[in-house]
Amino acid sequence: MKRALEEYEVDDTIKVIVFKGQGKAFCAGGDVVRYVQLVSKGHWSLAGSFYRKNLLLDYLIATYKKPLIMLMNGVVMGAGAGISMNASFRVATENTVFAMPESFIGHFPDVGASYFLSRLSGHFGEYLGLTGARISGSEMLECGLATHFVLSKDIKSLEDELDKTTYVHVSAIPATLEKFVHKPNLKQDSAWTRLDIINKCFSKKTVEEILTSIETEVVHCKDKWLVAAINSMKYASPTSLKICLKSIREGRSSTLEDCLTRDYIISRHLARRTFNNDGFEGTRAMFFDKNKRPQWEPSRLEEVGEEFVKQFFTNVDNDEDWDYLRLPNRKITNIKTSKL
Repeated sequence: MKRALEEYEVDDTIKVIVFKGQGKAFCAGGDVVRYVQLVSKGHWSLAGSFYRKNLLLDYLIATYKKPLIMLMNGVVMGAGAGISMNASFRVATENTVFAMPESFIGHFPDVGASYFLSRLSGHFGEYLGLTGARISGSEMLECGLATHFVLSKDIKSLEDELDKTTYVHVSAIPATLEKFVHKPNLKQDSAWTRLDIINKCFSKKTVEEILTSIETEVVHCKDKWLVAAINSMKYASPTSLKICLKSIREGRSSTLEDCLTRDYIISRHLARRTFNNDGFEGTRAMFFDKNKRPQWEPSRLEEVGEEFVKQFFTNVDNDEDWDYLRLPNRKITNIKTSKL
């Protein structure tokens, strides 16, 4: 994709690029299994190159000089979010399901998530990152992760119309999308409609305080989404949860370049097992042995201290195997949300 986009950017015959998936997914993450296999066999350079290209692709999309339209008609998770959330036009449908569930495998919401999640209203970004909650296309539109909502049955007609209008001028893209926009119905039990509770709970300073606040809240209302949030956080890696919260909080005052660079540093530590084995343990439990019973280390939130977490955010300067993410000098052009 990166090579193709680089070629398309300088090709005057190409006016706009449309991304779409096949089957039930737009893009359901990166090849985590392959990445872990490479690292396990000692192929640091290959694994590092694999992840570095992922982040460079995300940055290329965010700085792309031509309009990019993401037709997210299906599952959008992990690396799929990194690709789509940095684009100028993000179209959701009734089939769209968005989530950042990386903490369940001992990782953390990366690929720039600390940038786009931290810029959602209130503390909805912390909610999505810490719980890995799945939200619908209509919820994506409401919170700003999607710029447009189109029914899946109209996708083909939309593509045909874009094919016609973009040859006239790319300025016609917004008007063309508006022709197919559908106003979705937000379900009554949507977490987005409980933003007041989310802000109350997920604004707390620490993960422990957030979890305690949710547990207190669920006593009064018994909402299913709150119960799901508690169960998800208790299943996830304690270290990953604390990395996630710190990353999103720092992301609020960071540039996208800073967020991607930080993602690379943290991911390198997780892959190299510098401080713990959670990244491999979570992948083992989910994708290899498939018993879904990871043994986290440390296993309790209170055992994951602040100084321990800070180490994941620090470069290693005295290790010849450590490399750095160097982003090209490009101007951010595409990151927009419908709410911000």
